[in-house]
Amino acid sequence: MATPDPVPPTVAWRAGRIRLIDQRALPGRLRYVECATVAAVVGAIVDLTVRGAPAIGATGAYGVALAARTERTPAAVRRAAARVRRARPTAVNLAHGVDHVLAVHDAAVAAGDDPAAATLTAARAYAAADVRANRALGANGADLVPRGARVLTHCNAGALACVGYGTAVGVIRAAHERGRLHSVWVDETRPVLQGARLTAWELDRCGIPHTLVVDGAAAGLMARGLVDLVVVGADRVAADGAVANKIGTYGLAVAARHHGVPFVVAAPLATVDPDTPDGAAIVIEDRGPDEVTHLGGVRVAPVGTTAANPAFDVTPAALVSALVTEVGVVERPTRARIARHLREAARGD
Repeated sequence: MATPDPVPPTVAWRAGRIRLIDQRALPGRLRYVECATVAAVVGAIVDLTVRGAPAIGATGAYGVALAARTERTPAAVRRAAARVRRARPTAVNLAHGVDHVLAVHDAAVAAGDDPAAATLTAARAYAAADVRANRALGANGADLVPRGARVLTHCNAGALACVGYGTAVGVIRAAHERGRLHSVWVDETRPVLQGARLTAWELDRCGIPHTLVVDGAAAGLMARGLVDLVVVGADRVAADGAVANKIGTYGLAVAARHHGVPFVVAAPLATVDPDTPDGAAIVIEDRGPDEVTHLGGVRVAPVGTTAANPAFDVTPAALVSALVTEVGVVERPTRARIARHLREAARGD
C-alpha cells in the first residue's frame, strides 16, 4: 500500500462542492472550506484561502465544473467561468485551468452530451495531472541539487501551492528522498508570511530539516557561503524566460548571481506562457495596504502611513540558471530554448 502524502490534497471535489485547505488558518490549524457557488470560489481565490499558481489553476478548473452544475444555461456557465478567470491576474495557471475545462464544457454542449459530467471528469483529470507533473518536475530538479546542499527557497511553492507534492518544494522533497539534501533555508516571505506559515509547516510534516529566516537575511547567508542553491516557483514564465514570482524573488536572483549561487525556477508547463512575450507584459497584482501595515491583524505602522503592496516581481531570464518542468530542464533559459522545450513537450520527445 502506498504511503499517504504527509500534506493532504489542497484542492478536491467532495459531494458536489470544491473542498479547499484554508491556508489562512495555517500553521495553527488544518481546516477546510467548501465552496458551493461560483461566488464562493472567486472569494476563496481573492482572499488567499487558496493560493499558488497550480492550486488556483485546479480551483479554476473545478470552478467551471461547479458552474456547469449550478448555472442554468451554457451562456451563464461562460459568464461564471469569466468571473473565476479574472479573480487574480498574474498567475497564468488560473486562466489555463478555466479555459481547459470550459473548452470541454462547450464541446459537450455542442455534442448534446452532459456538460456537468464532462466538466467534472475534465477537472478531476486536470487536478490529477498536476500531482503527476509535480512529481516528475521534482525528480528532474533533484538532479540539480548538489549532494549535501543547503537550499534556500522563497514563499510557498509546495503541495499547498499545488494540488499536491509541490514545485520548488517538490524539488526539495525529491532531493531529500534521494539523500542529497542537507537542509533548507526558508524565507519568511512578507507581507503574509507564506514561507513561515506554509513552507515551514510542509517541511516539518515531511521531516525535512529547515531553518526559518527573515527575508533580509538571504543575501547575507549567501555572502557567508551558507547557501548552495536557490530554488523558487513561478506564477508565470514569459516566452523570453522572465519569471513572475512572489515579491522578493528578483532580489534573491540578483544576490545569487553576485555570489555565484545557482538560481533555479521550478514550474509546470502550464505556468509557461508563450503568449506573454516578455517580463514587461506580465500584469503585476497590487494587493491591499493592510497586508503591509498590519501583521497578524496587529498594526505595525503608524496610522496614516501609506503602503504599497505589489504581490509579485519579475526576474529577468538572464538571472535564471535553469528552468525545471515536468518534461526536463532548460539550462540558462532564452526565448529560443523555451520555444524548443515547448515544441519537444508537445511532440512527447
